[in-house]
Amino acid sequence: MILKLQTQIPLQKAQNQIDYESRLVLLGSCFSKNIGEKFSYFKFRELQNPFGILFHPLAIANLVSRAVLGKVYTEEDVFFHNERWQCYDAHSSLSAVSKESLLNALNDGIEKTANHLKQATHICITLGTAWVYRHTETNAVVANCHKVPQKQFSKELLGIGEITASLNSIIASVQSLNPNVQFVFTVSPVRHIKDGFVENQRSKAHLIAAIHEVIGATTLKADYFPSYEIQMDELRDYRFYKEDMVHPNALAVNYIWEKFKLVWITEEAQKTMLQVDAVQKGLLHRPFHPKSEQHLKFLKSLGLKISNLQKQFPFMDFSSQDSGC
Repeated sequence: MILKLQTQIPLQKAQNQIDYESRLVLLGSCFSKNIGEKFSYFKFRELQNPFGILFHPLAIANLVSRAVLGKVYTEEDVFFHNERWQCYDAHSSLSAVSKESLLNALNDGIEKTANHLKQATHICITLGTAWVYRHTETNAVVANCHKVPQKQFSKELLGIGEITASLNSIIASVQSLNPNVQFVFTVSPVRHIKDGFVENQRSKAHLIAAIHEVIGATTLKADYFPSYEIQMDELRDYRFYKEDMVHPNALAVNYIWEKFKLVWITEEAQKTMLQVDAVQKGLLHRPFHPKSEQHLKFLKSLGLKISNLQKQFPFMDFSSQDSGC
């Protein structure tokens, strides 16, 4: 008798899979960054979180709406705090030392998002939490508090209906530009235990329920990928977490990526990914003897591999090396 030491979540290949002709937009929580880095490493055409990590659905809906409407940011939308200019709609990674730099970054992000949404074949949205913070002075829900004193905010748990409405808003906004796009929704496996253990589970439950309500009611191309469930069930061990015991570690991310690849990436594209991986590893190679005949042969072979890939896929650029794998 063979012992079964792990339960496997049944997965089926998606109908509208991703290949190297696809154009991807990835928005949302930390896990969208993890998956986005994989797509970047393997040289897919993708846009990843132009406003930085966005944890909750209202923040994502705001970005998409502003991009579709072409609503630019002005001086009234930014503020100075902790010696940097900040915007409540974006992650602190976009903060800048000057107001002009921040506004340029925000409006560049809006323009990029609009352009990519128009061309996208797949939009992957990862929801991290249903807990949000409302700025008491403006009554607006923020994407990030930027370490502004907590007393300036009230904390709320979004209801399933509110999340459903925000997801429908995202779909409707995108559809106005691009009616044939495929949506892939997932819930981040990162545990937001700062909210509390029970509170984190309530939050994830609201997100999952809302996503399935939207998918079940729509006739559009929209599917769910169980990132959260794979981490919680197949990887139910703290050795699959970073030292903070909250974020999945590299082993877990790679495991879930392999599952995602199985469901969402065509077999033909996976063959190309092996070629790209060989080139990426070759570019990272550091020889002991750079001028040796053996290394010169290696460089010639590597150059030929790059040339062959770029003949098939002219958009591939290996001038900058990625470290997503």
